[in-house]
Amino acid sequence: MSTAIKFGTSGWRAIVADEFTVANIRLAVAGIAAYVKTQPQPHRVLVGRDPRFLGEAFVAEAARVLAGAGVTPIIIPDAAPTPAIAYAVRTFKTSGAINFTASHNPPEYNGIKFSTHDGAPALPEVTKQIEAAIAANSGDIPNANPPEGGFETVDVKPAFLSRLAELVDLKAIAKSGIKVVYDPFWGAGRGYSCHILRQAGVTVETVHDYRDVLFGGHAPEPDDHLLGECKEKMKQIGAQIGIATDGDADRFGIVDEDGTFIQPNYIVALLFDYLVETRGWKNGVAKSVATTNLVNALAEYHKVPLYETPVGFKYIGELIIADKIAIGGEESAGLTIRGHVPEKDGIIAGLLVAEMVAVRGKSLGVQLRELFAKVGSFYPVRENFRLTPELKAAFTEKLKADPTELSGRKVTSVVRTDGLKLILEDGSWVCYRLSGTEPVVRAYTEARSEKDMESLKTAAEKFVMS
Repeated sequence: MSTAIKFGTSGWRAIVADEFTVANIRLAVAGIAAYVKTQPQPHRVLVGRDPRFLGEAFVAEAARVLAGAGVTPIIIPDAAPTPAIAYAVRTFKTSGAINFTASHNPPEYNGIKFSTHDGAPALPEVTKQIEAAIAANSGDIPNANPPEGGFETVDVKPAFLSRLAELVDLKAIAKSGIKVVYDPFWGAGRGYSCHILRQAGVTVETVHDYRDVLFGGHAPEPDDHLLGECKEKMKQIGAQIGIATDGDADRFGIVDEDGTFIQPNYIVALLFDYLVETRGWKNGVAKSVATTNLVNALAEYHKVPLYETPVGFKYIGELIIADKIAIGGEESAGLTIRGHVPEKDGIIAGLLVAEMVAVRGKSLGVQLRELFAKVGSFYPVRENFRLTPELKAAFTEKLKADPTELSGRKVTSVVRTDGLKLILEDGSWVCYRLSGTEPVVRAYTEARSEKDMESLKTAAEKFVMS
């Protein structure tokens, strides 16, 4: 089964009891241990999890495999957010962290994320070494019993919350008197955002604030169609903002005071503008190639460098480590800021949005309209198209050429940072990325007017299907 273990943009994920078995977990952890042993001493690795089914058992198994391989495991006993684990890697100066999570995937999935010694998601050159070690393993994996008194444990919460308190103006949120609703989606964010806001004296109510390994029977994804109870609670208490995080709290979802879901593309742009304004950071901004060009327009407006990366937060993480950017974000609701972890953090995203609403004293809808007035309007949409084997083969071929037009519209430039991105004359664009795991092409489109959205989406689909 070891051939099934492949680390994608966010680690290895699979269905529990199908490919995500104890035998495969042991192989994956042994592969990580082999990689860690090639790094400088001391060989210590944090082992954490989100609240998914059997998480505690998987952590215990991983700790025994690490110890058997001569790597010291440090167990995080409670479910912890991915960004809190990343921060702990940096504060405890470990060789990295193994995190049992499938993030926003449905409840039948689990996975392993590996962070390197800098707290960043492992880059492809690292995961290739881990995969090679897995493939070379004969299946003979030493498994050490815990020492007397058990393995060393650590609570990652206090240090992480105190770091957030340094980065977010909690006093300003409290002073404004705004009310907040937080939805952790039964996930690892429970007790984090709500705790820090309450401590600061902010009125905050929560929904889904208990462990449910089935996440209410759906994927723990803070998306518009799943935020009904958050919106309901907002209405009840008259909240100005709703903030949500996914299963491992590395992604965010934001609801405006009138119940409108504000898509992540816009949140990244709004926060970028706000941080330049309030922190005076002018060192740059990063976004994935599939993220709104509203960020590009703002980079030009604020005269700061723009970095456009392939999809995968590890590329943004590198820029955070090098202090080249004030903020980095992805349309898939990943974001971090200068001086923070080189990893997606849905918790800090929600807290910063609450600060922005508190300080500016305006709803997000109003702020977005003001942003459009400043640099122009952008309307991004993402769609997935399922492909038959024939269509996939034909489309893969088509991706190799540089088209000069898209349904009669002139293509002015072609970007190949990741997939195929076609920039059109009016500044609208389409980007295609083939999924590495399923027969799906992701089509990202961005029109410059609401009126043009439908026709651009139709043109994008026609290019795939014809």
